[in-house]
Amino acid sequence: MKRTTIVDVGRHAGVSTKTVSRVFNDEPHVSDAVKQRVRAAASALNYHPNVFAQSLVRRRSHLIGLVYEKPSASYVVELQEGVLERLEGEGYRLIVIPVQSVQQNAADIVGLLRAAALDGVVLAPPASDHLMILAQLDAAGIQYARIAPTRQLELGSSTLLDDVAGARAVAAHLLALGHRDIGIIKGDPDHAATDARLIGYGEAFRDAGCTMRLDRIETGLFTFDGGHAAGRRLLGGTDRPTAILVQNDEMAVGVMLAARELGLSLPDDLSIAGFDDAEVSRIAWPRLTTVRQPVFEMAVAATDMLIADLEGRASQRQTHHTNMLQVRDSTAALPRPTAPGDPSA
Repeated sequence: MKRTTIVDVGRHAGVSTKTVSRVFNDEPHVSDAVKQRVRAAASALNYHPNVFAQSLVRRRSHLIGLVYEKPSASYVVELQEGVLERLEGEGYRLIVIPVQSVQQNAADIVGLLRAAALDGVVLAPPASDHLMILAQLDAAGIQYARIAPTRQLELGSSTLLDDVAGARAVAAHLLALGHRDIGIIKGDPDHAATDARLIGYGEAFRDAGCTMRLDRIETGLFTFDGGHAAGRRLLGGTDRPTAILVQNDEMAVGVMLAARELGLSLPDDLSIAGFDDAEVSRIAWPRLTTVRQPVFEMAVAATDMLIADLEGRASQRQTHHTNMLQVRDSTAALPRPTAPGDPSA
């Protein structure tokens, strides 16, 4: 079949090729009636504009990048779905740019974004907090929106989340259940969320009049394998905690496996709480107590602000989002010790 061209559309609509070009490039000085006639002709002929040719005319690529670092699969899906939801009908296409380590590859990331000729980029943590990347994007004139940053919030547009409050809430939940010997498995030291969540745990311990034991803190790097190994270290001896706070759900499921390998019953012998409310938290057994992060909503909001910046429209520079504690089956009250002669023993 012969490919339909802009010339065919012009003949069908009874207008010049230049007028058709003006319609599809959203140029001024074309009446609504002519626009309607041209678009009707394009639809009848099944014609679709060449986006690359349009990019050359407008000096815009209409490409939006999404930069993220090896997070859990469910986190990536929510990020992408949020960005794509907001791009629907806007004429932009998404370029996904996963990075193995933002810290190790920071010098190359902006070069990669420039080579991709992006109009703008959405930065997920930890790239959203990397000041060198932000400075180089500013120097290159590439617009950006940041998801959950914690530093220099005046730079770019940002969706903000209080990880300290979320961590404080989940730690307070375990403390209210009577647990005092609580282990902690933190994430990647290069992520600002790791420190923020540790601060939140500390605030909950302080409010309960307890001390957070440093010898009960392990690192799991936000991965299942890291959580499993850290869980084995915490639970392998006879002196083990009665509960564990884990800084994401993927690590928490790794801890669940370690506990079962050691013959522990959940939550009778051990309570486990995660963070993120990833899909795995709802299909694990027992279902995981966790903190819901509104990743999808933050991705939508960040993309909305980026589009507004690209189109020169006024918009919010920051949006605020709230974590929510999800209490499920993986946490339970610390059993009351029984005294000799207690009839309940």
